[in-house]
Amino acid sequence: MKLAMIGFGQAGGKIADKFLEYDQVTDSSIVQSAIAVNTAEADLLGLEYIPSENQVLIGQARVKGHGVGADNELGAEIAEEDIDEIQDAVDNVPVHEIDAFLIIAGLGGGTGSGGSPVLAKHLKRIYTEPVYGLGILPGSDEGGIYTLNAARSFKTFVQEVDNLLVFDNDAWRKTGESVESGYDQINEEIVRRFGVLFGAGEVSSREEVAESVVDSSEVINTLASGGVSTVGYDAEEVREYGSGGLLSRFRSNSGDADSANTTNRITSLVRKAALGRLTLPCEIQGAERALLVVSGPSKYLNRKGIERGRKWLEEQTGSMEVRGGDYPLDEPNVASSVLLSGVHDVPRIKELQQVAIEAQDNIDNIEQESEENLESLVQDQDDELDPLF
Repeated sequence: MKLAMIGFGQAGGKIADKFLEYDQVTDSSIVQSAIAVNTAEADLLGLEYIPSENQVLIGQARVKGHGVGADNELGAEIAEEDIDEIQDAVDNVPVHEIDAFLIIAGLGGGTGSGGSPVLAKHLKRIYTEPVYGLGILPGSDEGGIYTLNAARSFKTFVQEVDNLLVFDNDAWRKTGESVESGYDQINEEIVRRFGVLFGAGEVSSREEVAESVVDSSEVINTLASGGVSTVGYDAEEVREYGSGGLLSRFRSNSGDADSANTTNRITSLVRKAALGRLTLPCEIQGAERALLVVSGPSKYLNRKGIERGRKWLEEQTGSMEVRGGDYPLDEPNVASSVLLSGVHDVPRIKELQQVAIEAQDNIDNIEQESEENLESLVQDQDDELDPLF
């Protein structure tokens, strides 16, 4: 699948930058064009792969390149005011060569959470290509303002895009990790999971063609359900050291790669991907559509195992729209990626919405108390001045 990626805000820019690095390392061609949009000049300077001509600094008249300070209402206003500057960069995208736009943003900050829904609405009005979002939810330990921003942005973003793919930092940060090292690792996980999905079907001339090709239309049809999506992933090394030298976990003792053992291992990988750590933890029952991609060396991509895995997903989700196929890659792992689209039973979103309601109530109470205190202070001053006149 060929994408035009737009990283909005600090987190979005870093992840888009990481996708370009992934393209180079894996020799894939997912990213046809990458743009970074920010209100903070320092965040743009830290990007390594997105060329400077594709880095757009907005809001200079209002924030002078210093960012919006987690004020996502200001971020949205600036995006609306400077949408033409962003469009100037989008005009250089070879739209006839892409399958979709992908807007990447952290939903807890100010620039990305405020501006990404504005951009999504703008792009959908102009282009016929699908516009997807990749939204990063903040950890619960990042503070109330970030949770409130995320709840506000999530609600708006999911309405403006054709589908919102979500990654929940709360489910991935490890205890004791520094913020910087934790987010670096999280960005790696994001790119690895979505890279396999978006890369499926984009085969270079020297690679083998899949038996059951998963192309961009399969991804688009899966995401056509709209709403919210999550991705599961699991991988297993093809080879291990044994008494007989290098032995494959995906081969029987006789060396037959197309054995019952191989079928069972691939089916097990599919289950672990779907029931393990999803990018957005949820119950998979009730997902409207699903897509299974099994990647790795072609001789280990057992078609029977993939079909069994696809049927298992049908049973678990209750959906009849479960697509699947293989993605031959020259790497030492067989991996299973599962895209669940249109998920509904998501505890984290419910929790986020509840916290946001409480946070908004607290803000309203504080504002009311501040107004009362100000009125009291003014009245006290008037009482002191009255005897003088």
